[in-house]
Amino acid sequence: MSEVRIAAEPRTEFGKGAARRTRRAGKVPAVLYGHGTDPQHISLPGHELMLALKTPNVLLTIEGVGDGAELALPKDVQRDPIKGFLEHVDLLLVKRGEKVTVDLPVNVVGDVLPGARLVQTEVQISVEAEATHIPESVDLDITGLPIDTQVLARDLELPSGTTLAADEETLIVQIVDATVSTEPEVEAEPEGEGEAAEGEGEAAAE
Repeated sequence: MSEVRIAAEPRTEFGKGAARRTRRAGKVPAVLYGHGTDPQHISLPGHELMLALKTPNVLLTIEGVGDGAELALPKDVQRDPIKGFLEHVDLLLVKRGEKVTVDLPVNVVGDVLPGARLVQTEVQISVEAEATHIPESVDLDITGLPIDTQVLARDLELPSGTTLAADEETLIVQIVDATVSTEPEVEAEPEGEGEAAEGEGEAAAE
């Protein structure tokens, strides 16, 4: 997994105004919590944090807090809904050797057979892994899978050292007949019913 060192500064001002000033300075307000400790309010360099968060479940070595560096995982990332810039990040303290539950992207590889179509119902899966050895994704090879195949969570081949935390029966993908629509059919209104109702409305109006 990817591990990124990043320098933090303590944050003593709170509220929307203080958060805006922090962001104008090119930093991102953040909270570091976990292991029964009091939450630590910090700010992190915006550009470095943005680059780090491009990697799912990136392990951050937060420097400049407490007596030294702390390990943390991003748990909640808030972005501006329009511009996409980072507004706030919650970070969970972790320790080497500790097991954590995270969501991994399901990376589908391979091609379906001619005449088949892939329907992916889950794009990520919840697993348990060591905090410092979190895989980037779970690969699922669909090459040669016949039509009507369903792949459940229990069928996934998880990376070494990783165990499933999601429901085993969770449907991940299914292979369907490309010539058959999976959209629900809309019942057509019987001919004449609409006209009859319209006529009744006109009669009532008179």
